Formats: sequence, C-alpha cells, structure tokens
Amino acid sequence: MNPCPCGWRGDPNGRCRCTPEIATRYLRKLSGPLLDRIDIQIELPALSPAELSGRSASIGETSAVVARRVANARDRQLERQGKTNRELDGREVDAVCRLDATGEALLREAGERFGWSARAYYRVLKVARTIADLAAADSPTAAHLAEAIQYRRAFTTA
Repeated sequence: MNPCPCGWRGDPNGRCRCTPEIATRYLRKLSGPLLDRIDIQIELPALSPAELSGRSASIGETSAVVARRVANARDRQLERQGKTNRELDGREVDAVCRLDATGEALLREAGERFGWSARAYYRVLKVARTIADLAAADSPTAAHLAEAIQYRRAFTTA
C-alpha cells in the first residue's frame, strides 16, 4: 500500500506534499483487525533509477540461493510438524515455538507495549519460528523474535 494519499512519502526528491497529520490519518484508516492479519509489515524505500536498471552494485543473495533456503525451511517444517508454520493452531505454536526466558520477556514486553491481540501474539511467534527455520536453527531465539517483532511495526501510528 502507499505510505500516504499521494504515494510519495519518504521520496528523496521531496515529491510528497502530505503533512504528517494527513499521512497518519491515511494509515489509521486501516483497522486493527485487518492489520492483525498481516504478518509481515515492512516499509520499502523507493529505488533510484540506477537501482531499477540494475547498474548499481548488487549486494545480497541471489534468488536461487534464497529459494533453496526457503525450500529447506519448508521441508524442515513439514518434517517437524507435518504442516507449515502458517497452519499451526495455538497449542501447536506453544509446542514448536518455545522461547527461552529472554525471548519470553521480550515477547511479553512487546505485546504490552504495542497492545497486541492474541492473534498478533501468535502470529509473531509463527514468524519467529519461520525465521529460525530459515536460519536452520533448532528453536527460535530472542534475535529471531526481535526480527519478527520489527516486521509487525511498519503501520504503527502511535
């Protein structure tokens, strides 16, 4: 979705003329229950013409490497629980997304700070479990959980 009514918020060339109040009002039109159902919310800056044409120095993994890692993570999920993390119910999440004391404290603090519903709480745990699977980790760590929490904060208007 666009970050503001005109779609240019954050543009390095200053094309956006929306005030912060207008942009906030625009984002607040999204209901809490709808946002609860969006597991990963990230803000992507606009790409420069050089980046779009592929002439800039490309850093990162190739699509083939990422696809292989995703396939391995999915296979790990199917082997562990017979379904993907997305399909887990509450009891299953509690069983396969166990956190250590540090992770539990971080999750509790984030849930209270951001006023998460039970749905949001369990979705963050599933995303953390998936991040751990992508990293080939046996269980989610506080670092995996912190990453999952960050993915839920793009549309925070407070």
